[in-house]
Amino acid sequence: MLPLTDDVREQMIAHAREQFPKECCGMLAGVDGKPVKVVRATNSEDSEFRYRVDDRELLRFLHDIDDNGWDFLAVYHSHTRSEAYPSPTDVRLATNWPDPYYVLVSLEDQENPVVRAFRITDGEISEVPTGDDASA
Repeated sequence: MLPLTDDVREQMIAHAREQFPKECCGMLAGVDGKPVKVVRATNSEDSEFRYRVDDRELLRFLHDIDDNGWDFLAVYHSHTRSEAYPSPTDVRLATNWPDPYYVLVSLEDQENPVVRAFRITDGEISEVPTGDDASA
């Protein structure tokens, strides 16, 4: 389970809405499997269909989590016109970071954004429950 509080969900949804129609991306830092910080990143692809976390921002994030004793918990990004499910490109890119969760924010229905989390291991996708820490 990846316990996403309403606050964490809202931060990711707000980021996705601000970047629309382009995809947003970012990372979650965590402690004991729970998010402690949402880190927005620049999508260096600057695209409606692809994302790539800016290399310098990723390096800063890695230093920040190391300095604070946090874990690299998740990568998140938005899908602006499709469901919150990993695309073939997402699956291919997941080989770069096999351990973190992959969180997708779908704005396919902008009035009702959907947030879902996945593990992607060796090309296999498995959904992970995202209940908040009150229900964990």
